[in-house]
Amino acid sequence: MPSDKNFSLTIDTELSPIKFKGLLEFINEAYLKKDNSYNNIQIYDSDGAPTLSFIKVDPEHKWSFNIIVRTGTPISVTIGIKDEPVPESVIEKLKDDLFLLVQLFEEKARRSTIYFAWVEGERIIPERYSTKGKSTVIRIFSESMLLFYVVFIIASVLLFSIFGLYAPIILVTFQLILVLLSGKIIERTGEWKITKENPKVTILQYQLPIEDIKDFFKQHGQEVLIKIKKEIYDKTLLQGRPVDCDAAREVFSKYNLQCLHEGMSVKTINVYEIVKKGAEKFNIKVPKIVVSPIQVPNAAAAGPGPRFGTMLITTGLLIQLKEDEILGVVGHELSHIKGRDTLAFFGLMSSEFILRFYIFYPLLMLFGIFYLILAFTVVYFIAKFFESKADLESAIRIGQPKALAEALKKIGFIKLLYSQTSPSQIQEWLSFEPHPPIYFRIRRLESLERPEEIKHPLLRSMKDNILGFTSLLKK
Repeated sequence: MPSDKNFSLTIDTELSPIKFKGLLEFINEAYLKKDNSYNNIQIYDSDGAPTLSFIKVDPEHKWSFNIIVRTGTPISVTIGIKDEPVPESVIEKLKDDLFLLVQLFEEKARRSTIYFAWVEGERIIPERYSTKGKSTVIRIFSESMLLFYVVFIIASVLLFSIFGLYAPIILVTFQLILVLLSGKIIERTGEWKITKENPKVTILQYQLPIEDIKDFFKQHGQEVLIKIKKEIYDKTLLQGRPVDCDAAREVFSKYNLQCLHEGMSVKTINVYEIVKKGAEKFNIKVPKIVVSPIQVPNAAAAGPGPRFGTMLITTGLLIQLKEDEILGVVGHELSHIKGRDTLAFFGLMSSEFILRFYIFYPLLMLFGIFYLILAFTVVYFIAKFFESKADLESAIRIGQPKALAEALKKIGFIKLLYSQTSPSQIQEWLSFEPHPPIYFRIRRLESLERPEEIKHPLLRSMKDNILGFTSLLKK
């Protein structure tokens, strides 16, 4: 790496200023103090912004460099290198580690954050903080369909005794009907409809010290949040006014909760315009759009084709991503809609299902569960081609592969952290999961220089996935 050079980068954050000092203390306690190669650690105030500085020293004393982390929106990181040649891998690992540390602290901060989301004119409902319930339906019809598949295997055993050899055909026909209706099913899982006339989602975040929020819920209970949410809406959006701290302070004060400017942030996202922009890039009509107030970041697309497509977006995704990153994720889902990937995946799984009963049944009897494991592994490895194709098509059509890579880092940082510590990355390729490993998807997107020159995204994705998997076998 060249000497006498400063490197700088920024890390996006949803943290409010009230949490900045806690972030730096977290980095110090969870990371720096556990590694003897970091010294001269200082946390101080720089023009009103909490700042962390430290020095990374080579254990063999061949090189050292300075790091300054200055909080703000975004967080800025400056790496100062002197005369010694510092290995590039060391710099890259530090960058990745700092990003993951910010994500981990944000996840921790969400436990003491009050979230409210509104769509003007739509009903007021509480936020959900887990993926239980309706989101299971989302996964069945728009992601892995594994649960759907297992249910049909169980049903096939029961119906086989009634309908004999016709049972698989009856089941697949019924499954096809559900897949054809999957867009409407997904539409019903979303609480709010986004339209050209009603295009925006407004989100308020209020971050507090964990002790304060515990005392607040102990005094008022969780159910008070829906009351506060409705009262803020009545004082703002219902009257054509934007949501702001002044309006929120008036409502919060009724419940003995002080509203501090440095703990609050408000953002309004024109979801319809983002999806419309993506649809124009893919040359398809704008799909139906629904939003669900789930804090887990997710987006899903379903439907047998562009005319019947539906896209679901959670408020967690809107909270954590910037607009160009949201557009990248939307592009990925639009690729599924345009490519009729829901039908393609159904065809893939149904083909194996039919072949198993009418041709490979002796193998099933001979190898039992081992045959099913092998069949599932092959089916889901092929499914990874379509997910990789969706990444590529988003990069090609939207033209911002690095924004999609950044979105994947934020959405999948837990998986990314696991990939870094996992003793074997091969199992991620062989899992019953349609997406390739997160590290592979990110690295692939970041390395794209001229995505518009890729002529056959699916063929390119097949090649990249096979090479990505086989490269691990050679190690």
